[in-house]
Amino acid sequence: MELYRSAMVLGGVGDALGYKNSRWENCPSGVVILSELKALGGLEGITLSVDDWPVSDDTVMHIVTAQALVSDFWSLDDLYREMVKVYVEIVEKINKRQTDPATIEGCTQLKPDNYLLGWHTPFNEKGSGYGAATKAMCVGMRYWQPEKLDNLVQVSIECGRMTHNHPTGFLGSLCTALFASYAIQRKPVVEWGREMLKVLSEAENYCRKTIRHMAEYQENWFYFETKWQSYLEERGIAREGQNTPTFPKNYDAEKRDQVYKEWSSEGVGGRRGHDAPMIAYDALLSAGNNWTNLCNHAMFHGGQSGATGSIAGCLYGLLFGMTNIPKGLYQNLEFRETLEELAAKLHKAANASEGP
Repeated sequence: MELYRSAMVLGGVGDALGYKNSRWENCPSGVVILSELKALGGLEGITLSVDDWPVSDDTVMHIVTAQALVSDFWSLDDLYREMVKVYVEIVEKINKRQTDPATIEGCTQLKPDNYLLGWHTPFNEKGSGYGAATKAMCVGMRYWQPEKLDNLVQVSIECGRMTHNHPTGFLGSLCTALFASYAIQRKPVVEWGREMLKVLSEAENYCRKTIRHMAEYQENWFYFETKWQSYLEERGIAREGQNTPTFPKNYDAEKRDQVYKEWSSEGVGGRRGHDAPMIAYDALLSAGNNWTNLCNHAMFHGGQSGATGSIAGCLYGLLFGMTNIPKGLYQNLEFRETLEELAAKLHKAANASEGP
């Protein structure tokens, strides 16, 4: 239970730090961000508050997704109807939080009054953004057991493509859900990436069964897989038995910005569904249980640092808890009580024997 609490809260902390009321999330230079952080007294000198350090839409969407997952649903279709309801209700409230445009567009295309097809949205050529990935860690927390893998795959894809109906987008939600489940299973972090790639065939099979947009999906499917395979080879951990990742000799803020841009599809690290989880994963591999190093890599870089920070913070919480976290970072965090309540409910739902 304590790790669930840590995950939900630190996801918000990572988001608020990387976002910095849109200032750092729109800054192209990690060097500049770390310089400004030093002037604030470093992580120990920061007290996150609603006014100066609000969370972004990433945490708000993670909250409402978790609320749907702990609701009293009796089938997965019923769960999707609940997700449609909470997404439609929240869309107007997140506009002021520098929202991923695909999130807004997707939410407005949902049909809460359509019982059978309410969560079906059109294929979106621009739906490859990070927003599906940042709301789905709770899916992996709800369906973390290996025997619940089918549920994890289906729910993460459906929740992802409600707002990001593009493989690069909704495979990002599958990725972060899987990583959360691997963290709870205590699977070694170095294995996560290659284990995730093994599940992509199951994701494709599920999409074929739903008979929606497969022609468009096939044109765009392999980008996500190819980028991740390339990343794992770059780190030297693409094959079984390769369990020692290799990093650039001088992996400082300037070098990280350069590397993250190379992984991206448009020169903005973390903007898409493939590289937001990738940067968070890379930060976990590099930092281990060192919270400061994790923040330097995942929250304080040029690019979509709120998105990568929210994913990295949540996964760190599942792995290591709150022991090394300065109190100023979470005691006044926006929505902290809501996040803690949802953590308890997710833990209870995840470990109940009955239900879908």
